[in-house]
Amino acid sequence: MKTVAMRNVSILGCGWLGKSLAIYLLDEGYSLKGSTTREEKLELLQVNNIEPFIIDISSFEEFDDFLQSDILIIAITSKDIDGFENLIAQIENSSIQKVIFISSTSVYARLNKVMTEEDEVLKTPLTAIENLFRENTFFETTIIRFAGLFGDERHPSNWFKNGRKIPQPKGFVNMIHKEDCIEIIHEIIAQNCWNEIFNACSNHHPTRREFYIMAKLSADFEVPEFEENECYEWKIISSKKVQKVLGYKFVHDDLLNI
Repeated sequence: MKTVAMRNVSILGCGWLGKSLAIYLLDEGYSLKGSTTREEKLELLQVNNIEPFIIDISSFEEFDDFLQSDILIIAITSKDIDGFENLIAQIENSSIQKVIFISSTSVYARLNKVMTEEDEVLKTPLTAIENLFRENTFFETTIIRFAGLFGDERHPSNWFKNGRKIPQPKGFVNMIHKEDCIEIIHEIIAQNCWNEIFNACSNHHPTRREFYIMAKLSADFEVPEFEENECYEWKIISSKKVQKVLGYKFVHDDLLNI
C-alpha cells in the first residue's frame, strides 16, 4: 500500500454534489476525473478542467481509464446491485486504493429515537451495496450516510408543491448543506480516514412543521399544509462520530437560517 499523498481522484457521478466537489478538489490541488451518463454534460465537465467520462455502471462496460486514480468517490443514486458488483470487480484490478461511497440516512428506520452508526439498518438495495464495499479487502472504503441534501438551487421551499400536504409535522428534520458535504469528504481524504461509516447531518433538528413553514415563507410562498398523522414517527440522526473523529464543525448548523 502506498504511503505517499494520494492526489488523483475519480468522481463517479458529477451531478449536483459531484461536480461542485470536483471543482473544490481541483482548487485544493487534486487531479480530477469525473463521470456523467449524458453526452451533453461532457463539455461542462471539460470547461471546469475535469477530465470527462461517460459511465453507466449498468452497461457493464470496462472503465479502465476512469479508474486509473488513487481515490474513487461514488456519488451516484443507482441501486443496481449487479452493476456495482461489476464495478467492484474492476476496482480490484485498477490502481484505486481508497473508495468513498456516498450513502443516505434513509437506511435507518423511524424508531422515535436518535440514530447512530451503531444502529441496525433496513434491508434495502442501498444497504446491500454498502455491504459489498464494506466486505471488500482489495481496497479501503469509507461510507458517508448523508441526511437530506440542500444548497444552491436545491432549496426546501421548492419541495411539497401543488398543494401536497407535508407528512409527520411533529417529526424532526435531518438535513445537511452541500458545503458541509464537500468539506466532510475533503477532511476524510486529507486525514486519511478509511474503513469508517459516518452519519453526516446538521446538529439542528427543528420540527418539520417549523422548518417547512420557515422555508416556504422565506421564498414568499404560502404557508404549507400538513397531514395530521395519528401515528407519530420520527428519527434524529446523530453526527457526533464525524465531529469527534474528524474534528469537524458544521458550517451550516442553523436550519432555520438557511
